[in-house]
This record gives sequence, structure tokens and C-alpha cells, in this order.
Amino acid sequence: MEDSDKDQLLDKFIGSALGTFVGDALGEPVEGWPHGVIYSQFGLLDTMIREEGRYTDDTQMMIGILETLVEKGRFDPAVCARKFKENFDPGRGYGRRIFGVVERIRQGIPWDQVGTDSFGNGGAMRIAPIGCFYYADLEAIKANAILNARITHNHPEGLAGAVAQATAVGLAFQHGLSSGPIEVEKFLDSITAQVTDIDKGFGEALDGIKPIPRCSMLEVIEAIASRYNLSLRAIESVPAAIGAFVLTDSFRDAVVLAVNLGGDTDTIGAMAGAIAGACYGYGRIPEEWLNPLENGEKGRDYVIDCVKRIVPLLLQ
Repeated sequence: MEDSDKDQLLDKFIGSALGTFVGDALGEPVEGWPHGVIYSQFGLLDTMIREEGRYTDDTQMMIGILETLVEKGRFDPAVCARKFKENFDPGRGYGRRIFGVVERIRQGIPWDQVGTDSFGNGGAMRIAPIGCFYYADLEAIKANAILNARITHNHPEGLAGAVAQATAVGLAFQHGLSSGPIEVEKFLDSITAQVTDIDKGFGEALDGIKPIPRCSMLEVIEAIASRYNLSLRAIESVPAAIGAFVLTDSFRDAVVLAVNLGGDTDTIGAMAGAIAGACYGYGRIPEEWLNPLENGEKGRDYVIDCVKRIVPLLLQ
């Protein structure tokens, strides 16, 4: 590959990782708010409310996957479980189930015996690096997304959510490299094909995006919010995040739409940001969102450095 090809891969991979971070930080202050309440207070929320864009469990667990790829040169669930344990900061908004998962990892219980029967979106929220690393191979995306999700989630909906989100990231990455147009039905059908054997209802949930026309952002927000309850449940929130991407034409619009849907705003924002970042790239993320991101020991620059260490592996 030429240097320009490497630069493109870096742009898309960093875009997806920091897209997760940006969407997470933008949505965190209004997590749990209905979309109408967000609009009544902010109009369309499109600025970082916190002076420092602090990330939550979504980004912290995504960092654990990046660190696994750096250490092993591939995805390894045992190493990733260890990274989740090492990085675990209970002040980052983790769900109560994860406290138990991390404790079982600390006790030395094998990675594939610590998860719970959860249908939540925790497997999907962190999965972007899998979609980017294996972008050229949908079967590898599916297999590794399942391995990653199973550390914490064993319910078919939780697994399907991780596969759907990782596939959306991988397909967006491919489109970003080719500059080809996104054909919404084909994009959604490709994701459905990946998840039907895991949870048939998940493909049906994705179909709810297809009838929504591209119209004003407020109208799209209303349409998505009327179809999905935007909860922690993967079958509700993952299709909404994918819809925020396919029904917009820029990184900014995808993330603004996702965050303003209300509900689990940090995670829906993180997932939409991951997909949009993989398509549009790091260079299209607004600087006013990048600059405030926290940048301590494992902050913005650390994420970029991890991706820079991973991308050469894609060229081998």
C-alpha cells in the first residue's frame, strides 16, 4: 500500500475511535433525558456542556479493545477481559452487572464464564475497533464481535447488538475508503444478514429505519424516537444509532441527531459517532468537539497513539 492508503486507514480508524469518544462525551450530560426535554432546554444540543469532555464506560471499554489489539496484534478475549479489569473505574457510569463481571475476572474466573444473560447495549457501545480492524472481512467482524460481547453479555440480543454495530462500523469504513454512496436498504440488509441467525427480531428492528424519509433533523428525531424506546436494550438503541448515521450526510449531523434522540444518549451518541467516524474520518470531526476531550493518561492522545500502533497491522 502507498503512504496515502495508510493515511486513509489512519483517518478512518482514528475517526471511529474518537467518534466513539466524542459521541459519548457529548451525550453524557443528558443521559436519561427524553428528547423533548433536551430540546426545550438546549434546542438541538450540539456543544459540549462539560468544560472537559469526560468519557464514560463506553469509551473506557473501547480503549480496552484498542489495547488488546496493540498487545496481541489481533483480538484476544482473555487479554481483553484483563484490560477491562485493569481499566475499570467505577466512577465512569458502569451498569451494575459489570461490577460483578469485573469481580469475577479479578477472581481468576475464565473470560467466557464471567458474563451475564444481558440484552443490553454494553457489547455494542465499545465494539468500534473490531469493526475497523476486521473491516475487510464481515465473517471476522462477526466472530470477533461475538467473542468480545461474550465477556459481558450472553443474551442473543446483546450479542446481535454487538455484531450489528461492529458490522455497521466495518461497512462504513469500507464506504469511507471507497467514497461510494451509502445505499440505505443495502447497508441495513447487510447488517441484518449478519444477525438473523443470532436473533431474528434484531433484523426486524433494523427494518424500522427503512421507511423514515430524509427530512429535517427534528422530523427524523421524532420518527426514530417514535419507533424505538432508546433504552439500554440493544435491540432498541443500536438500530437508532445506525439510523442516525444512514439518515444524515455528515459526522456532525449523525452525532447531533443521535444525542438529541434522548434516552441512553451517551451510548447512542458513541455508537453513531463510531460509525460516522469510520466513514467520514478524523479530519471531519469538528475541532470544537475534539479540543475539550479529556486528555490525561488514557485520554484523546492515548487513543490516537493506540490506533497509530494498530494500523500498520492492517497493511501486512
